[in-house]
Amino acid sequence: MKANDLYTTAHLFVAAVRVLDHRDGAPPSLEAVCRLLDYSDEKGSFLLNRLKEPGIVDTVQSGFNDRIVVGNHLAIEELPRDYEESRLEQELKKFKQGRDAMQEKVASIKAQQDRKKQDLFAEIEKKLKQKMDRK
Repeated sequence: MKANDLYTTAHLFVAAVRVLDHRDGAPPSLEAVCRLLDYSDEKGSFLLNRLKEPGIVDTVQSGFNDRIVVGNHLAIEELPRDYEESRLEQELKKFKQGRDAMQEKVASIKAQQDRKKQDLFAEIEKKLKQKMDRK
């Protein structure tokens, strides 16, 4: 699934509200919008709350459940157009950086041990040559 920024998602959400309003002749419920967009109820509720803050959409209470109406659709243009990383993605990125740093540290320790081993063998070889030369 392509990750969208809030700007693009807001346009999609408002368009779904308008399409359902036109098709059904009444403001749609959150469940209907989520079904049309194939969003979970949690994601739809999150988007509804994010879009209610700047007044892009609003809810009207009806007898059974709340209905969504389009408010100031021009406020969409003021939303950020860049992709917002979720906390999970941020933590995953931090974990990968930590793992990469650990791998680099392990590689440097291995290289250091290899150098010590080579130095030790060179020293032993030097002592053996000295003993051989004495005889």
